[in-house]
Amino acid sequence: MNKLKVLVAGSTGYIGIQLIKLLCKHKHIKIKYLCGNSSIGKKIYHYDKELKKYNLPKVIKINYKYFKEVDVVFTALPNGQSQKIANNLNKNNILIDLSADFRLKNPNIYQKFYKIRHKYKNLLNQSVYGLSELNEKEIKKKKIIACPGCYPTSIILPLIPLFKNRYLKNNKIIIDSKSGYSGAGRKILKKAQKMNLFKTLSAYGIPDHRHNAEIYQELSYLTKKVDFNFTPHILPMFRGILSTIYIEKNQKVSDKKIINFLMKFYKKHKFIRVHKKNTLIGTKNVINTNYCDISVCETNDSNRLVILSAIDNLIKGGAGQAIQNLNIKFGFKIDEGLI
Repeated sequence: MNKLKVLVAGSTGYIGIQLIKLLCKHKHIKIKYLCGNSSIGKKIYHYDKELKKYNLPKVIKINYKYFKEVDVVFTALPNGQSQKIANNLNKNNILIDLSADFRLKNPNIYQKFYKIRHKYKNLLNQSVYGLSELNEKEIKKKKIIACPGCYPTSIILPLIPLFKNRYLKNNKIIIDSKSGYSGAGRKILKKAQKMNLFKTLSAYGIPDHRHNAEIYQELSYLTKKVDFNFTPHILPMFRGILSTIYIEKNQKVSDKKIINFLMKFYKKHKFIRVHKKNTLIGTKNVINTNYCDISVCETNDSNRLVILSAIDNLIKGGAGQAIQNLNIKFGFKIDEGLI
């Protein structure tokens, strides 16, 4: 089989570097171009020494003429830049986007949360919200695959199946998420000393973190009204997310039924691991993997449960999910490049 030729735009950020590492392991992929803005002319191993063993091109400025030579364009760019790239794709290109440009279907909501006007609204109907396990059929059909944000990935994966089966009440959901600082990108290192980043735990983004819109959009497809509070935190560690989700179940549904349903729902999905009741999971077993670990725990209130969900924000919450979507789109083994 001929290898797919790919271009990576935004190749030197944390997500871009992680994406390149995974692409280098993928037997059906050839990296044709690496593109950036401030890193033009540099070798990519300048940003990660592990990449020195691969014969990779130098970082160059993106040029739309390169699109004729590639099959897939990956974008790990700041929000607002992937729109223009999407508008310049040729008929044979697939775009796998790791920004927020095509995650939200309502351009007004996008502008409200990201303070950027969506200039190519006509392309939104060509895109799919690329949560791999839940949208496989649409991922196979669409030209633009919008990879979800890291926090929403950890939150939506355990909640959507339970809402689909009407096991949960649609209000009073409390979401407490903690992430390694890599989720904020390289720019956060410039603020590290001021924030005392490596010694403290900090809450941020209350009440209008951008991912609120994404979480609301996906949950609202299944219920008329969604009432939740989402509070993100930055931990003094590099990578990993643990989301603690407090939910109220419908009274006729037992804890056992909820756990058994989640296990059954994700039984055929390699990268979702649902644990036994009351398993106190953390990020240890998901770091540097594409897995999402989920655990349902009882509380002192028989009507309420705590759902724990752990992922690596740079892999399952970023580059790994992008590769998983690539595999779905082109019919490769689901774990190609990810194991």
